[in-house]
Amino acid sequence: MTVAVETGVWQLDRAASTVGIRHKTMWGLVTVKGVFGAVRGQGEVRPDGSAIGTLTLDAASLDTKNPKRDKHLRSADLFDADRFPEITFVLRGAEPRDDSTVDVVGQLTVHGISRPHSFTARLSDASAEALTLDAEFTVDRSQFGMGWNQLGMLAGLTTVTTTLRFVRGVA
Repeated sequence: MTVAVETGVWQLDRAASTVGIRHKTMWGLVTVKGVFGAVRGQGEVRPDGSAIGTLTLDAASLDTKNPKRDKHLRSADLFDADRFPEITFVLRGAEPRDDSTVDVVGQLTVHGISRPHSFTARLSDASAEALTLDAEFTVDRSQFGMGWNQLGMLAGLTTVTTTLRFVRGVA
């Protein structure tokens, strides 16, 4: 990373951060897009350069601009948001690859099921007081017990796109 990413506690700037999803439906003919409205998180860069942290999404806050579809996404068929209200990613490590990319390793928990997950993020902006990480990766929802797929309409992977802005926090 850059020298601007200093040790200490970093808090997610909710107003400047987004987590969205895209999924092909209707046998690949339509792409459904949605954004999680409630996202929170924090991280810590330790003196040895290692990083830990947590990102939490409110499963019921997913908004696809279609209330009927959103209600179905929150139902027991898919996210089951009443039983599993949060989606979490726990950062276990972040390894810089060059000036702007970081290999991210952690554990993703969706629908009450946890799986290791890794991806590459891009450090798009960094200063002594704030940093922004952008990432795009795919998730196989069937690995998280979300197998509803009426008539094969929801085959394939879900793409997750994030812009996460962190600001200096209080230790």
